[in-house]
Amino acid sequence: MTARSGSVPVEGIQLITREADQGLLRDTIGILEADWRAPSLLPGWTRAHVATHLARGADRLREFTQACLAGETPPDVSAETRFAELERGAERNSLELQIDLDTSATALTTVWHAVTDWHRPVRFLGRTRPLATLPLVRLHEVFVHHIDLDCGFTADQVPAEAAAWLLPWVAARVQDADLPAIAVEGDSGFTATIGRGPVTAVARAGDAELWAWLSGRARLADADLPLLPLLA
Repeated sequence: MTARSGSVPVEGIQLITREADQGLLRDTIGILEADWRAPSLLPGWTRAHVATHLARGADRLREFTQACLAGETPPDVSAETRFAELERGAERNSLELQIDLDTSATALTTVWHAVTDWHRPVRFLGRTRPLATLPLVRLHEVFVHHIDLDCGFTADQVPAEAAAWLLPWVAARVQDADLPAIAVEGDSGFTATIGRGPVTAVARAGDAELWAWLSGRARLADADLPLLPLLA
């Protein structure tokens, strides 16, 4: 496995992702049976919905990687199928949910250990990107949905190194947001502009705080800055 692919430090991201997976499992094992049916921070979703979504997300990334390595077209799953999977999964008990989170993450890690060329171009989220983008996607999903589970995890628990990787990723995804342009300045030195037109405000904060704000999971201390839409 190459240590880096372009600007994406694959081995470092995978290491922190495994730690993030374990941290999530330590928190979810303490969720009581009835509390899995309680609302999460995602509108209309229970904690069981969030856990199911996160596990199926790991499956999709694993299947996508396997297809790319085999030179095949990645499977296309319809919105109807995804919805049905989510609803069925959300009906399971706490042990089944916990096992699913664990085994899906482990299976994904196993497949990624077999990758030798992270530079391989793939079509993902509407653009051609290096395969190395996928571990970054997974890291974002684990942290953001850990927050959504509303079990005590917050953005200030995201390691600084991880936040420095995640901030550029999420800023690029929302750079064309339908709002007056805002300059983004992170404490790692990262800068970007999101929105349209001339810059009207500056969002200046720690990388993790900015990542959570850009993902729609937190407000910044500046009351003039909007709460952004939820980003998966």
